[in-house]
Amino acid sequence: MIYLQLFWEFFKTGLFAVGGGMATVPFLFRMGQSTGWFDANTLTDMIAVSESTPGPIGVNMATYVGNQTAGPLGGLIATLGLVCPCIIIILIIFKVLMKYMKHPVVEAVFRVLRAVVIGLLAYAFWQVASVSLTGYKELIIFAVFIGLILYFKKFHPIVWIALGAVAGLFIL
Repeated sequence: MIYLQLFWEFFKTGLFAVGGGMATVPFLFRMGQSTGWFDANTLTDMIAVSESTPGPIGVNMATYVGNQTAGPLGGLIATLGLVCPCIIIILIIFKVLMKYMKHPVVEAVFRVLRAVVIGLLAYAFWQVASVSLTGYKELIIFAVFIGLILYFKKFHPIVWIALGAVAGLFIL
């Protein structure tokens, strides 16, 4: 039964988290609350690890939750649940888009979807920030990093991850 529940929860996430990646975070917050598989603090830790490791964040998090909940088979099933909707949707969209890509309705749908993805990302940011930025040290580091990122726009994301890890050592 747990395997079916893992597959279904992550299938829904994969189906409705348009844009993937951080757009899955609002769904994962709700999943943690409704299933009890993880709490908000654990989710923020999972996000940090998933952002710091190779691979898509949603897949990394599905694998982690599935593994923690039901072992390696649970990790595999949760990951399959997350990616199955993507595969199905991509195959359908490819077929349809090849025929109707320049149609005004299709172009309008994509404009709206881009706006929705930005909204989901903003909501994900807000949820992560509300759990992570709890003390003055975190707020100062966040402000410093935002300033540095805006000033040094051309640095590779790996540089920011490494600097974040070093800064994290000072919070301890």
